[in-house]
Formats: sequence, structure tokens, C-alpha cells
Amino acid sequence: MVLMRRTSFKIAKMDCASEEQLVRMKLEGRPDVHALTFDLATRRLDVAHSTDPATIARELETLDLGASMLDEGPVALELVPGDVYDERRLLWQVLLINLAFFAVEVVAGYFARSMGLVADSLDMLADAVVYGLALYAVGRTARQKGGVALVSGVFQLALALFGVAETVRRFVSPADAPAFGVMIGVSLLALAGNSASLYLLQRSRSREVHMQASMIFTSNDVIANIGVIIAGLLVFATASKWPDLVVGVAIFLLVARGALRILRLSRT
Repeated sequence: MVLMRRTSFKIAKMDCASEEQLVRMKLEGRPDVHALTFDLATRRLDVAHSTDPATIARELETLDLGASMLDEGPVALELVPGDVYDERRLLWQVLLINLAFFAVEVVAGYFARSMGLVADSLDMLADAVVYGLALYAVGRTARQKGGVALVSGVFQLALALFGVAETVRRFVSPADAPAFGVMIGVSLLALAGNSASLYLLQRSRSREVHMQASMIFTSNDVIANIGVIIAGLLVFATASKWPDLVVGVAIFLLVARGALRILRLSRT
């Protein structure tokens, strides 16, 4: 048994997996932080540590996620290593699923002239990058983690900005409506892939933060898939390009938002 302190925080802006991953990358590599426990429903974080609680609070403040201290006290934590092999294998599975559907959607989106599919493919790629970061981060130094975060953040932001610019160009220039059949068919396949990933993650019943974050990411992907399907139905009903462009720019902006947060983490 190891005697240490437990400090609880309210993370007001922790409303999706990207914020949770930022907190994990910020605190997990510290030698004085021994365990992180997240309650996703209440946006609560419990930190088991052996340092001044104000030090942890200052670290969280640099993320600008509205962190505030709730309470603190002693805690006895039995340090039992988790089944790292099983978690790595599961993360590799969902990583490969995301990469496969990124390739399918980006090719289909290009030929179908659908920015919704292209944006959804980028969202899948962004998730794959996060899963890759979670795998890479095991046993790495804070400097190495920061370097990887910087590269991935710049990459995601560049792709998102290019996507927004291309969507705006299509808004103002004459263009045919996208192939709604391809939009709906490929999105249904992606929905099946994300549902399979979600099933695998939920079956693991892991309480580790990165595994819970992965479940939220995949749940958000399911919502994005449904959004593209609805846009495809509206394209069919209206024979217009507008529904596809609207859903495309919305997904691109969400990816850009996540990239900016990863860049902020890499600087701190």
C-alpha cells in the first residue's frame, strides 16, 4: 500500500474525449502523480498524488479547461498494474479500423464530390492519431510526448483548415450536388465500423482514462456518421449541394478545435 493524497477537481469544459486526453497527457507523466480517475458524467477528476495540491491545480489551469478544486484528503492506493497488453491490443484494433475507414471515406468523398464524407474521413484520421498517441505515450518522457503532440496538432490543423477552405470555395462556386447514394452507402459502412469499435471498447470494461476517452471519441464518430447520412438524404430530397457542405464544415471545425487544444498542450 502507498499512502498519498487525493485531490478532486471539477473540469468544467471537459465535454468530449479531446479534453480528457489533454488532461491525461498533461498529468500522467509526472512522477508525483500516481493515478487519475475520471467521472465523465459529472466532469470530475480525482488525482492520487504525492505533492502540493496547488501544483496539480496550476498544471490543470494551463489547459484553460475551467478546472477548480473540489476537495482533498488522504487516500491509500494499492498500485496494481493493469492488463497493458490487452489494452494495447484493443487500441491497435480501433486504430486500424479508423485508418481503414479514413482511406475508404476520403477516396469515396473525392469521387462523390462530398465534403461531408471527406470531413468525416478526417475525423476518423484525427481519432486514429489520438489512439496512436495513447500507444506511443506509454513509457515516454514528457518532452517526447510534447513533440508528438506538436506534430499531430499541426497536421490535424492544416488538414482541417484546408478542408474549410475547400468547403468555402465550393459554397461560392457552381458545383453539382454530390452523389447522395455514395454518401449514404459509405457512411453506413463507417457507422458499422464505428459500432464495432464501440462494442470492443465497451466489452473491455476498462476504467482507464484513455480507454474511456476512446469510447467517447467513437461515440462522437457515430453521431458524425449519422449526420452525413442525414445530409445525403437531404441532398436527395433537395438536389442541392448545401446539406453536404454544411455538415462538412461543421465536422472540419470540430477537428480544428481538437487540434488547437493539442497544440496548446504541446506548448505547456
